[in-house]
Parts: sequence; C-alpha cells; structure tokens
Amino acid sequence: MLASIRVAARRSLATNLRTTTASSSSLHCHAIAPSPPTTLSSPSQSSWSSHRRRQHQNQQCYHTIPTVLMPVKTIDVPTMGDSITEGTIVDIPVGPGDYVHEDDVVVVLETDKVSVDVRAPEGGKVVEILGEVDDVVDVGSGLYRIDTDAEGPPGGGGGGDVVPAAEEAPAVASDPAPAAAAPAAAPAPPPPPAPKKVAQAPAAPPAMESVTTSLGNRPERRSKMSRMRQRVATRLKESQNTAAMLTTFQEVDMGNFMEMRARHKDEFQKKHGVKLGFMSVFVKACTSALQEVPAINACIDDATNEVVYRDYCDVSVAVASPNGLVVPVLRNTEHMTFADVERTISLFGQKAQDGTLALDDMSGGTFTISNGGTFGSLMGTPIINQPQSAILGMHATKMRAVVDGKGNVVARPMMYLALTYDHRLIDGREGVTFLKSVADKITDPARLVFDI
Repeated sequence: MLASIRVAARRSLATNLRTTTASSSSLHCHAIAPSPPTTLSSPSQSSWSSHRRRQHQNQQCYHTIPTVLMPVKTIDVPTMGDSITEGTIVDIPVGPGDYVHEDDVVVVLETDKVSVDVRAPEGGKVVEILGEVDDVVDVGSGLYRIDTDAEGPPGGGGGGDVVPAAEEAPAVASDPAPAAAAPAAAPAPPPPPAPKKVAQAPAAPPAMESVTTSLGNRPERRSKMSRMRQRVATRLKESQNTAAMLTTFQEVDMGNFMEMRARHKDEFQKKHGVKLGFMSVFVKACTSALQEVPAINACIDDATNEVVYRDYCDVSVAVASPNGLVVPVLRNTEHMTFADVERTISLFGQKAQDGTLALDDMSGGTFTISNGGTFGSLMGTPIINQPQSAILGMHATKMRAVVDGKGNVVARPMMYLALTYDHRLIDGREGVTFLKSVADKITDPARLVFDI
C-alpha cells in the first residue's frame, strides 16, 4: 500500500511539473515574431513555411525540464574491515524480479577471514545482480540494483493464493451382486507313489577358476577452495617459512581441577549463568605464565628488527565453525574472571555457528590456545599463528597409570600439553619454564588463587 501511494505521488508530481513547464515556456522564450516578407519574387506557401521554420530555430528558449528521481537504487559492496579491499560472491539467494523485504539477504560475500551477508536496506524488487557466483568484487563497487517503489506480493509473503481443494465426489455405493455359488469341487485323485531314489556316485568338485576382482566405480569430484580456506593455507605456510618453530611437551594431572569443578559447577552456573569448562582455567593459567615469562607474549617486528613486548594479554581461542577454523580474541585476560572467560567463549562459539563473527572479533591476539582434545587428539604439534610467537596445544584427557608422591601406581586423568614457540625469539629455557608453570597451575589450581 505504501509503495502504491509513493508511485501515485510521483506521477502527480511529474504531471504538475510538465504543466508548469508548458505554461512557463511562453514567459521564458524570447522569439522574434515572424513577419511576412514585404517583397517576394515568387511568393509561395513552401517558401513561407521554410522562413517560419528558420525563425523558429533561432528562438532562444531559457527553460529547464525538471528531472524526476527514479526509485531504482544501486547497493554497493560494503566496507568489511580496514585490511579487506575485495570479496568473492559465494551465494545469491534471490534473483532479478524477486521481491525482498527489509534486512533480507540478497548476496553473500566471502573474504579472507569471514563471510558477510549483504542485506536489503529496504523492501523492493531486485532489478539486477551486478555479478555472478565466484566473481571478485571490490569494496565500494556496485553489487545489485533494487526498485524500492515496486509493490510487494499480495499478503506480504510472496506466496500465491491457496486454491481450495475440490470437493470429493460422492462414491457410488452399489453393493456388488452376490457371486454365484461355486459348484462343489470334485475329489482330487490320490498322488502317485514317489519314485525310489537311486544311489549315485558323488560328483567331482568343479575345477578352480581364476577370480577377477572388479574395482567397481571409482569416482572423483572437485570443489573450489573458499577464500577463507585459501587464506588459512597461505597463513600457515607463511608461518612455517618464517618462524623457527620448536615444540616442547609436558603432561599435566587434571584430577584436582576436575574434582574442584565437580564440586562447584552447579553453584557456578547458578550464579553466573554459564557452565564451568576447562578453557577458563587454561586461559587464566596461561595469562599468569605470560606475565611471568614476557618473551612468550612478545613478537618480532621484521621491518625494524625489534622485539615488541606487550604488557597486556590478548589470548586467541581456536573455535570450529561451519566454514572452517576461526580464532576470536579474548581481550585483556589479565583483568577477566573465570566467569568472564567462559561467558565470552560461549558468545564466540554461538557467533561462529551463526556466521556472525566480525573482523574485529578476530583481529590481534598475543598468544593462542588450540584445544584439539575436543576431537580426541592425544598429541600434536600446533602451528604458530603469525605474528605471534607461541601457541599452546591442549589434548584429550585419558586415564593413565602414574606413580604418585608415595611411590604407588595409581590411575589418574592425564593430558599432554604442547607448546610450539618461535626459537628466533624464545630460548628453550623460557619455553620450558612457561609450559611447566602452566602445568603446575592446572595440577594445583590453588596456585591461581594465591598467584604463585
């Protein structure tokens, strides 16, 4: 209804402007009134008409024709971050001629780090998509055109009218005539006597034949790598080519923290509204160890050949998403509580599943924690997330036989920790000291409380 009112208003405005222009043209056109020639050698109607046409062409008209604004708008590729200059079209849910409502997704773009949904700023009919799937578009260029004055489908839903189903024709109820009684069957003759079996010699086994194994159908399929997957591959290979990576391992007894968590998890969730997991204690333990060993939290500036020491801790946490692995950042973890860490990680996990993680959520970071144990990994060597200098790998917790302080062999829940660090900046002493500090704080969580 609103679109039809705007169309009627524009048509009325255009009619009034044309009428005003026509009436005012006589006021602004300064023409010399034509006068018939006083002396004509051969006056004729055609020469007089030619004279009138020449004088009409010499008239000077000083009026302008008003321009009526068209309702078709061109929507440009939005800004997707300071370092993002282009994106790839990966999906076009609608096509030309389709009506979209405000905030409906028209085009889906994929960048090096995240997917971006380009939505309609207002309701209208899509006129043209200025690209196709897999096309690379620059930020600020035209993406699609939309007619905002087009009327929406009846009922505002886009579906057609529901045609009522035809009434069922009443079935003809005609009882079938009773079948005629079948005549009585004649008694069957007695079966003939079975022939006597004659003993036969056992048959010779068949000759062995060569068996040919069929390989069957062996299809292959190809799919284009997404921009995010390409960027991840490039960054990982650059990290291998840049850093002198070395991995050290340490095992940690998870028993004390698991018992403490079992005692207080219900009360923790009741007070803070979030579950108490393993990530919060590892984030706090790593933050404390980063402050004890500042080199782990530093990085190398290759442009100036300087070491940059950060007095703040921004811990990146690897989170799985439908489009791949993303690494959102927990800012200033030195000021966060256990509840703050769990709440923020839960929020990032939900955003990753919904595809709503922003570029600001994943930029920066001074240290990374990767939890491969959620998928059952027993041990691995993580790759440094450049330009950081170290990454901690968590793994699965398994019950293993260990020797306690009294010399007894007991079963304890153990986890292997792996620290990969850049040996250009971090010496073995610093790397091992950091990892051992993290393991001690996890084994005895009271160290986090007393800051020891």
